[in-house]
Amino acid sequence: MFEDRGRHGEITTAWHSVPRHHSADPFACPCCANVFTHVLEAAGVDLAAHGGTITRHPPRPGGTFLLTNARIQTMNPEQPTAQAMWVEDGRIVWIGEHADLPPEAADGHVVDGEGRVVLPGFIDPHMHLAPLAMLLDFENVGPFRFDTTAAAIAHLKAIAAERRDGEWIVGRQYDPSLQAGPEYLTADLLDEVSSTQPVFVYNASLHLAYCNSAALALAGIDADTPDPHNAELGRYADGSPNGVLKAGPAMALVARHNPYLKQQNLGEACLGVFDHAASLGLTMLCDQGTGLFQGVKELDLYRGLRDSNRMSVRFRYSVSQAIAERWDEAGVGWGNGDEWLRLTGWKIVSDGSNQGRTGLQREPFLNSDSVGLAYIDVDELNSAVRQRLEDGWAVCVHANGDAAIDRVLDAFELARDAGLDPGAARCRIEHCSILHDEQIERMDDLGISPSFLIGHVYYWGQAMIDDVFGLEKASKLDRTGACETRGIRWTIHSDDPVTEMNPLRCIENAVTRSMWRSDDLLAADEAISVESALRAMTIDAAWQCHSDHETGSLEKNKFADFIVLDRDPLTVAPDTLSRIEVLETWVNGEQVFAG
Repeated sequence: MFEDRGRHGEITTAWHSVPRHHSADPFACPCCANVFTHVLEAAGVDLAAHGGTITRHPPRPGGTFLLTNARIQTMNPEQPTAQAMWVEDGRIVWIGEHADLPPEAADGHVVDGEGRVVLPGFIDPHMHLAPLAMLLDFENVGPFRFDTTAAAIAHLKAIAAERRDGEWIVGRQYDPSLQAGPEYLTADLLDEVSSTQPVFVYNASLHLAYCNSAALALAGIDADTPDPHNAELGRYADGSPNGVLKAGPAMALVARHNPYLKQQNLGEACLGVFDHAASLGLTMLCDQGTGLFQGVKELDLYRGLRDSNRMSVRFRYSVSQAIAERWDEAGVGWGNGDEWLRLTGWKIVSDGSNQGRTGLQREPFLNSDSVGLAYIDVDELNSAVRQRLEDGWAVCVHANGDAAIDRVLDAFELARDAGLDPGAARCRIEHCSILHDEQIERMDDLGISPSFLIGHVYYWGQAMIDDVFGLEKASKLDRTGACETRGIRWTIHSDDPVTEMNPLRCIENAVTRSMWRSDDLLAADEAISVESALRAMTIDAAWQCHSDHETGSLEKNKFADFIVLDRDPLTVAPDTLSRIEVLETWVNGEQVFAG
């Protein structure tokens, strides 16, 4: 708990603490702290209420049909391929070759696969639902649409020209580390968009935002406005505010005045995120930071999603150590839920990000004396890992720097020495960015499974070489190949909104190890096969999410969660994997997306 002093000196009490140093990390992810906590609180938005107002549909029993004439890659090593699949009430009752088709299977509805490729649905084992829901309707001005700051501003200006006076213009995904231009979007730059309409832009990290003069005036922020506790208002040389808002409390001073916050139904927005995921071939998502948005109330939102009978993907989630006492008071337990919505992990954040130079390192960053930051002290980490394993949880620990990974492995080793089995619990290291050989050996010995934010290689690989680590250490980033060789089960994820959900893009990144705006590869020896990458985003991701008994591969008794692609990932050129089109997505034997 901490006190946050408002503009006029009033004190408000936030329900969870944020590491004081997180605001210094412009590339941190929502794992570290969720800035929207402050925005929602300031605007009076209650997620529990939103969960109760989601429109409901009648329960769906699941589809019944025979899929024929398909090229099915099952991801089941005992039966790798098939031509036909018989589904009843959403579950697979038979799968195999046409010649072996049970006669009764052809008596019902037949779906012609038209010779297309069918795979189990993809699974993203690490993303953040609530931030995505809030951002869903805001304008994407990120680097993958606009190479430069000038282009992003021109786009917002065109939108402003079509809006009414006083109507907010809100952008998202802006990333000065990847877009040519100034380090910050200051008020004078955003005044080019509009001088009369409030303009507000979220940095891709969600730990920074930027606004124009109209927005500052609406919020009553001037040179005399003090910095909120644990946050900072950017200023020009004369002390006047420059529109740069660092950390949640500062962002909330402005964002709370946006009327859209109270008009938006975040439950419906979450369902929109699910529909978008389905369009990308995803049939399951796992949130890795539940509770950082609005505490235990998020579970009410989740229950509203489940009760709506409108979910187009399955959903798993891990609860955050940051509000441990509140989870204990609420009596939540590992495995709570059903096949649509289930609690599968306890999430601990141990450090920051490498590109923000807050990942905890053994040696200082390139051209720096800094070794990053620990977001949790060693004793608390050791205690939390042991306690939650004793309570029956699978523990997922965010660790980017090599020293942070050392600490996490030490904690799991101490737990094992105490008679616990982190491997059997399927404990994970999230991001697990910089790995040395001896750490991989320790992970193998402990049975720890990593999930890699593979977009680090593609989007920030060159920066890791040039600015963060140098080539030798940067080559230890996201070591999928070494883990594959060692026989360690691993996955890849988007961490959306850090990088955008797109499983085929993630697969291409892991297979090629290419870097954005570079002709070079980063540690080409860590590249893996397409088969391995597909496994990582299907059956192995299901295993990490404790759902491999019901999904992740196409086999008898599992749910009919599958996708139809326009081309075969196993035969296309590796650098075109992300261009494969998802034609259809099916969940529980029902088509939830058709391209």
